[in-house]
Amino acid sequence: MPAIEKLNIHDRIYAQWEKFIKTGTYDVGTIRPPIAESWLRCRQAGVNPHQSTHYQGCPTEEYADLLQEKAKFIKVAKPFMDNLYGFVKGSGFVVVLTDEKGCVLEMHCDDATRKNPVTGTFFPGVNWREEEMGTNAIGLALAGGEPIQVSGAEHYCQKHHCLTCSAAPIKDADGSVMGALDMSGPSSATHLHTLGMVAAAAEAIMAQLRIQRKNQELALVNNRLRHFFNTVSDGVIIVDREEVIIELNPAAKEMLDNSRKNVLGMPVNSIFENKSAAQNKKLTINKHFSEVEIMLEMKDGLCHCLASGVPVINEQGAVTGGIIILRPIKQMQNLVNRLSGYYATLQFSDIIGDSIELREVIRLATLTATTSANILLQGESGTGKEIFAQAIHNRSAQHGGPFIAVNCGAIPRELIGSELFGYEEGAFTGAKRGGKLGKFELASGGTLFLDEIGDMPLEQQIALLRVIQEKKVARIGSDKMIPVNVRLICATNKNLLHEVERGTFRQDLFYRLNVMSITLPPVRSRVNDIPLLFNHFLEKLSRDWNSKFFVEPEVFDCLKRYSWPGNVRELQNVVERAASLAENGIIGLRHLPAEICAPPVRPQPTLMQQAMPVLENREQRQQLAKNAEKQKILMLLDRHAGNVSQVARELGVSRKTLYNKMQAYAIKN
Repeated sequence: MPAIEKLNIHDRIYAQWEKFIKTGTYDVGTIRPPIAESWLRCRQAGVNPHQSTHYQGCPTEEYADLLQEKAKFIKVAKPFMDNLYGFVKGSGFVVVLTDEKGCVLEMHCDDATRKNPVTGTFFPGVNWREEEMGTNAIGLALAGGEPIQVSGAEHYCQKHHCLTCSAAPIKDADGSVMGALDMSGPSSATHLHTLGMVAAAAEAIMAQLRIQRKNQELALVNNRLRHFFNTVSDGVIIVDREEVIIELNPAAKEMLDNSRKNVLGMPVNSIFENKSAAQNKKLTINKHFSEVEIMLEMKDGLCHCLASGVPVINEQGAVTGGIIILRPIKQMQNLVNRLSGYYATLQFSDIIGDSIELREVIRLATLTATTSANILLQGESGTGKEIFAQAIHNRSAQHGGPFIAVNCGAIPRELIGSELFGYEEGAFTGAKRGGKLGKFELASGGTLFLDEIGDMPLEQQIALLRVIQEKKVARIGSDKMIPVNVRLICATNKNLLHEVERGTFRQDLFYRLNVMSITLPPVRSRVNDIPLLFNHFLEKLSRDWNSKFFVEPEVFDCLKRYSWPGNVRELQNVVERAASLAENGIIGLRHLPAEICAPPVRPQPTLMQQAMPVLENREQRQQLAKNAEKQKILMLLDRHAGNVSQVARELGVSRKTLYNKMQAYAIKN
């Protein structure tokens, strides 16, 4: 641009500046809109266009804090400022970096430029916002978010008419302005390409900030993944494309290093070799596999795990490695037990009663709880056998494990095997996909409470005996033995020894279960505990219903005379009935069932009834003989692994006769 033309432009702008300062108006079209709008804001804000005093910088302590806060921003920008200053070094120009409020953070210039009155208003800590300095490039770039050049009389303050300032905003990844880059010098030495250089440098700074932010995000993600890798309870194995182990997390090391000092560099299948439950299927990371059962040999025994794997594929679709997850089935069982409510909540302190009989039973159960012996709880229905079972579990070494209760009398005989021992997928018609864990597996590490054990079918008694002896269980449809560590507590309201004599309960199983036998006393044998139990249940109802009750004294006398065939369970029901019927919260005899207040008189037996025992004895003898024969057939089938011919020869009957007897006794071979 010729010097004469540049001078004319400067003169025209200066003339418009003078007019605006005097009148607040200017000729439309002579001033760029951003400059004109800035002049109006400065006039409204009361900025003095003739100010000649020296500008004050930011207080030292505040400025030091600001520099510390913006240290990363300055560090990124400085190399680009050095490069930009290299183009104008020695020409009287200064390169400055400001924060989002216009405060100068960093400045590049030589000593002569720093002392030059033209650029003397630039120094660290000075604020170049519009309200302080009037119209200027830094203030406009920060306010408008776009690069801009302000030259000569375009500045609102007259002392800056000697300057040409080129500034560009610096924005973060979210688009928010975080500062400005400016290059200022004598207006006589300005060039239009100066603004382009500043804008390019600002873009480079922003690109570097984006890279830095991405690196920080990647580092954060990497730290999170590393933390997850090191703390996840599942074992994680990373293999290369040759399926060689290259990395293990601590959980996997704990699983594998117990048997091998170092598995790094080993083929992954050498760990799983002949351990897969899927017919010794070789596991490969070339394709995804999920929840394949394997057995890992560890220092303290076998670890039953589910293995899942996923290949790692690059952009070209080639497998570059893989990740294998090992999940101990024990952990899954604990989770299932926790979510399914398989835990015990009752303690010995929750057992209500102070009779000598009950205290003796509690003492015996407390001593037994600390052992690992199988326990047989005997007693009439409703005497609280499950409460004792839970209390024993919570006092035992297995108290941290699951407590699973199974009522053998409530499960259909054809389902009890699958319920206790589990089954594989496709084991029978209607089997769930993926199979099912049995209660023995779920209870591993804890207690399995088998209630009404006397109702268990004979064919399942054999399987139960085998599990107790071997401490291993095989799911239905599988020949794979799974180790289980279960404390067994059984309960019955029958006389199991009598059932053994009748042939309905295996003698060998009875002696396995009857290691520690505890007989719970019925309510009628501890009469003095009846008021305690009644008041305990009544207090619970009072809390639940937010009501108060009063019991008339004659009620307890009546309750003590009753025989309580349903024991504690019947007593609890009577309390709830009486409380429901009580008027004004007063419980009297009229609120008790009729059979308690006036027990029926037992009628004299008829001649037919007197003859029934003789008939019953004859039928019982016949039934005993049948049961004995059935148990013998079952025992021989078990001994000869189901070989019907050998069993028939030992019984001295034909195979057809044996098949007929097996059909009559509902024996499935």
